[in-house]
Amino acid sequence: MTSDNDLLRAAAAHAIAYAATIDERHATPTPEAIAALGALDGPLPDDPTDAVETIDLLARIGGAATMGSTGANYFGFVNGATYPVALGASMIVNAWDQNAALPVMSPVAAKVYDITRRWLNELLGLAEHTDVAFVTGATVANASCLAAARDALLRDAGWDVQNDGMFGAPEITVMIGEQAHSTLRKSLGLIGLGRRRVTIIPSDDQGRLRSELLPDPNSIEGPVLLCAQAGEVNTGAFDPFEPLADWVAEQGSAWLHVDGAFGLWALADPSRAELVQGLTRADSLATDAHKWLNVTYDCGIAFVTRPAALRRSFAAVAGYLPPDDGFEAMHHTPQSSQRARQIEVWSVLRTLGRSGIAELVQGTCDCAEAIAEDLRSCGFQVLNDVVLNQVLVRFRDSETTERLIAEIQRDGRIWCGPTQWDSGTAMRISVSSWKTNLDDARAAADVITACAVAVTPPPNLSGN
Repeated sequence: MTSDNDLLRAAAAHAIAYAATIDERHATPTPEAIAALGALDGPLPDDPTDAVETIDLLARIGGAATMGSTGANYFGFVNGATYPVALGASMIVNAWDQNAALPVMSPVAAKVYDITRRWLNELLGLAEHTDVAFVTGATVANASCLAAARDALLRDAGWDVQNDGMFGAPEITVMIGEQAHSTLRKSLGLIGLGRRRVTIIPSDDQGRLRSELLPDPNSIEGPVLLCAQAGEVNTGAFDPFEPLADWVAEQGSAWLHVDGAFGLWALADPSRAELVQGLTRADSLATDAHKWLNVTYDCGIAFVTRPAALRRSFAAVAGYLPPDDGFEAMHHTPQSSQRARQIEVWSVLRTLGRSGIAELVQGTCDCAEAIAEDLRSCGFQVLNDVVLNQVLVRFRDSETTERLIAEIQRDGRIWCGPTQWDSGTAMRISVSSWKTNLDDARAAADVITACAVAVTPPPNLSGN
């Protein structure tokens, strides 16, 4: 009979071996590895099977079919890797299996939350009283912030959403930029404000909301929710937060929300100060820690600078719940039971410190600039001003770019994907891994260039 300790040692050994060899692998699994996943299938067993055998099968078959997103050569979807300290903390937290919903359920989760909240607000330059809530990702972080905005704006208008619902409520004018991310629209739909029932403000050629095209703030009756963006998902561009915050202040009954899924971390880098000017004046901000902070999935963070706004939207009442005793996560997020995501965030913040986080942002941005420089010198069109960690590239035309992307993904040494920009297909290169250095960046540019040669038709030498 396998002991519990033997099982856990086997699992830990597989995890360590995977983490130690990820940089030796291609960024994409082979077709054979994907086909082999069928070995995980079959009828549900009638009888118990050996647990170590199950772990070994999962590690052997499943591990070979993973994407190399925790390595240095994955440049897709703004997916971060995982710092070893975050992985180690995750192992410990999973062993603890704490429910972070209430302090009485996990004193350690509650204490680490208080520390991490303070550290995050200090790191990002947010007000000391800013509420911080850990959720599954930026989509839920956006939805949480927007729900708090909706309820606060309607409360100021004399309407109690939580008790009376949205039927008959005063109308909220919602304004978003033309290049707002799809998850923001999804979040607006989720909280009942509608994906298409919005006023769209045109964006410039980098995807920045054009603040000069906002309407006269005094011309809008009723509450206003203005949504901005820190880090456009294709170009990395930042909306002009200072004039947006000024507009909200002049309007009066308004709330400024910022979707900063990855770009919010630029607040930690003093060299990006010009990009983030005015960003901390927002009423709420949403981000992911599993992107640029490189903790494990899933970890989103909602910041709300208006005291009590999150609790107003998410407080739950039940006879068996104890009275308030410190921060109660279940009363500040959509979920009740929840894992202690703050512990991984704490582990990375404590390990890197303020200067280490700044170096992480600077280093990945430097890599993006190096990739752009190399590709531009080889005749690629770099479509964006590379101000952050995003590089937007087109090779010749949309059709050739599509072939190039397919060849890169088939080649497998690196991974990056397609996007639509300026009425055509472009390739998006996101540098989000703490592992990626300048040598990796130059090597990635070489792979892209070689793949471009492979998809370029040879010249017609016959003259026909």
